[in-house]
Amino acid sequence: MIDQATERRLAGDWHGACAAANVDVTFDLAGVADAYGAEVAAAIEDDLCSFAPDLLRWHLPRLDRGRTTIVPDQVMILGRPAEVSDAPYLYLRTPRWMVHGPQRLRLHVGSVGRQNTYLETDWAYSAFWRNVVQDWSGSRHLWDVRHAGDLRERCGGDRTRAPFLHGDGTPRTVQELPTADPGRADPASFTEWVTLLHERGDVQAAFAAAGIDLDTAPPDVEVDLDPLDVLARMPLALTRLEAEIRHLAASTGTGRFWLPYRQYAAILFETDGRDTGLRVRIVEFEMGTEPADTVLPEACWRRLPDLDLLRDGHPPEQLHPLVHEALLPGRAAHGAPAGPPGPELPQPARIRCRGEWHEVSFRDGALDIPHSAQEQQREAAMRAFGGATAGCFAVRHAWTSGSGRLPKVLRHQRGELFARVQHGDLPGVLRLLDAGVDPRVRDSRRRTLLHMLHLLDPGADPRVRGRRRREAAHRLRHLDHDGLLGRLLAAGLDIDARDEEQRTPLFAAICGDGSAALVQALLAAGARIDLTGEVHGEPFSLHRLIAWLGRDDLDFVTDRIEREHPELAEEE
Repeated sequence: MIDQATERRLAGDWHGACAAANVDVTFDLAGVADAYGAEVAAAIEDDLCSFAPDLLRWHLPRLDRGRTTIVPDQVMILGRPAEVSDAPYLYLRTPRWMVHGPQRLRLHVGSVGRQNTYLETDWAYSAFWRNVVQDWSGSRHLWDVRHAGDLRERCGGDRTRAPFLHGDGTPRTVQELPTADPGRADPASFTEWVTLLHERGDVQAAFAAAGIDLDTAPPDVEVDLDPLDVLARMPLALTRLEAEIRHLAASTGTGRFWLPYRQYAAILFETDGRDTGLRVRIVEFEMGTEPADTVLPEACWRRLPDLDLLRDGHPPEQLHPLVHEALLPGRAAHGAPAGPPGPELPQPARIRCRGEWHEVSFRDGALDIPHSAQEQQREAAMRAFGGATAGCFAVRHAWTSGSGRLPKVLRHQRGELFARVQHGDLPGVLRLLDAGVDPRVRDSRRRTLLHMLHLLDPGADPRVRGRRRREAAHRLRHLDHDGLLGRLLAAGLDIDARDEEQRTPLFAAICGDGSAALVQALLAAGARIDLTGEVHGEPFSLHRLIAWLGRDDLDFVTDRIEREHPELAEEE
């Protein structure tokens, strides 16, 4: 994605760069000129010519608990023509509310109103705040190549190095880190000193060293809430916090920002109109009584995750090239970095089986085990009668069922495959299958690759224009009977397989915002329309699901259900 988006951006094709980075453009500049004037359209086009959608995707906030998916339902304001009154915003929306949904982004031009921020709890996975507007207009280093080199300073570094690193990217040793306050004249060392205080749990000392007034009084809420405990667990960029807030205040016109914390408290950041000084406190929060108008963007308060990766020994060559160049000025001269790695091709795994070590590996699209056909037939019969299996047979069952333990190598390979599906990397998925990975795999939620086709689907948003729409049509041809769908069916995958929520691939495609074209392809492959699935534990028919989601583009499905299974429509 990075390679393709960069190539198109350097060729002057910003629209093609967005298409490569899976960013749907919902406007055209001619329409912007008609609505807002040629001056506004020219200013927005100037920003788009320097827009690196792959860099923006790299920096977007991710969900917690180690997941790689982007926080849903966020609005990222990128900028607006400053010289024109009432000019529209150039802004981006992150994926819809689904934690595990498609990772497509949408780029817009228009007005951005104040949102009603509220907590969305995914009963199985996480909680996140929906409809949050994050203003990145003062954080152009996260998306504008003209400012990408500012990243080192914006994360607390100086002219020669980033915090905790030498200029060539090697981590500083414990002996090289400061043991006393080095002063602000050495920004990188000062950032290290304050960060170490914070990481050791000395929150008050860390805030004091950074010159931030911390109010430690607990808010008046029903539960015990210790501000020091809350702030100790946040990866705060304390030495940059005041500067970032003042930078943001210059574009927003306010010196008060807030962060929602759970459903009953908020963290309030205030400059109070003073030239210097920042106050932080935790206050009571109730929906509809926000303590300030503007949410403080994560990019302004969070420590740069790339720094933590490099401190832990992550290879610098696997950073985004623009991030690599900005953070490691002493290493950039050694040549262009390799960038994030491609798919890891499958490796054999050693398994303890019947007192011996056996090697299993992928071969011709199946997990090959060193047992004769007779042994495998006998083991299959034993399992059919309820007998327990072990060794190679148990591993193969775990691979195809999603239940049971896998050896580390196979567990990693399964994660690699499903992560690439999750992020829409169709070429990477095909490369792994071409290398022999068994496509009959299921994940821990018992989903097959058929259940996840909608994640590789380019989408059906009618607002998407031009080249992106043409490329979406081309991509769909790789998902139909002549492409991945047909390949999976030929490998023996069940078109009506159920996952742990009793969803079929057709149900998953509709629920996951899959396009009408993908739904048609599944129907053409024989998918049943009379099977129900679960939504938050409640059974839904396809007819009810389509009505609930407001999918008017799928009227052809509901019409067919009403003709062939009228009892399902009448149940509603």
